[in-house]
Amino acid sequence: MGEKKIIEALISGGKATGGPPLGPALGPLGVNVLQVVNKINELTKSYAGMKVPVKIIVDVETKEFEVEVGVPPTSALIVSELGISKGAKSPSQEVVGDLSMEQIIKIAKLKQEALLAKDLKGAVKEVLGTCLSMGVTVEGKSPKEVQREINQGKYDEILKE
Repeated sequence: MGEKKIIEALISGGKATGGPPLGPALGPLGVNVLQVVNKINELTKSYAGMKVPVKIIVDVETKEFEVEVGVPPTSALIVSELGISKGAKSPSQEVVGDLSMEQIIKIAKLKQEALLAKDLKGAVKEVLGTCLSMGVTVEGKSPKEVQREINQGKYDEILKE
């Protein structure tokens, strides 16, 4: 393997193009920009409407490339799941949406590798913390109340790894 060049960019899920930031960064490396863009779009289409961190690793000699896709921020996943544009301006007084426990678990599973939590229960609690800071309730309850219920074992059955 020859010398590697790494290009990192934040791309709208499924909407990468040959224009900036990718085209100008990839062009001089001699890779097929269209192939790279198509690969990124294929890998990020499930994150439509979200900004996704993408890393392109190019072998300068062979022009081969790999694409690694990160996971959007928890707040972006919550916003997407709710179908809203952003969280509350004053989360303590305003509720912008309500998620089901299933949706919280889905987000926690997407984010689990990037979170500090060592298990699904911890990941769910981290997601609930983000909900709290965004003015999002869970099944009509405050995320704090749901965290308490988790601590009491209420969701143990669905929070098994």
